[in-house]
Amino acid sequence: METLTIRQREQRELLANLDTAEKALRRNLHMHGLDAVACGHLERALSHAHEGYIAVNEPGRARTVDQLQEDLTKAERLTQTLVARHHHHTIA
Repeated sequence: METLTIRQREQRELLANLDTAEKALRRNLHMHGLDAVACGHLERALSHAHEGYIAVNEPGRARTVDQLQEDLTKAERLTQTLVARHHHHTIA
């Protein structure tokens, strides 16, 4: 049996907690009756949990919170633009 350092045990516990959080967020996203605001917050929380996993598992590779927020905002804007274009082409 391998002997883990305190740091390794803490890292494993943290990764397990992030995994639990991700699973809970995904389950909650599939609940019926959630409004768009709640879904948006859950989706962002899921993105932060994923980035937290990267930060713990691969030090130096994760984006900062501000970078992640900026990237998520850009992705949301792009999605809105694409949906609007598709909607416009469907109506025209």
